Amino acid sequence: MPGARRKHVPLRMCVVCGQKRPKRELIRIVRMPDGSITIDPKGKQPGRGAYVCRQEECWQERLDTRALARGFKARVVADEVSALQDLIAERLTEERTFSQQAETGLRRAEAASTPPAVGHERRKRREGSGRDG
Repeated sequence: MPGARRKHVPLRMCVVCGQKRPKRELIRIVRMPDGSITIDPKGKQPGRGAYVCRQEECWQERLDTRALARGFKARVVADEVSALQDLIAERLTEERTFSQQAETGLRRAEAASTPPAVGHERRKRREGSGRDG
């Protein structure tokens, strides 16, 4: 379609690896106005934000005080980084569990909506007719 416009997808950069990705694929970490650091799942909380990849090596192994300090433009303590890594791990575990449950539910719905085999249907009709064969 010549008149159709593609939707704009905002890109953000991971503060650890520097790779640009769509905003929805990254985890937003926010430094609140009171100085606390937390995960912002909806991307709407006030404060200075930084983004980290969902790849385990980015948030678990390479995330350090320098990367976050650069992203927040403020000083970050090592204890905050370890607490943040725990929060991210918990969040990603919840997401995996949710997606696995959704996938299982989808498979069950598909199985329930598939019609039975033709031979099985005929046998049911014969059994239900009241004839003794």
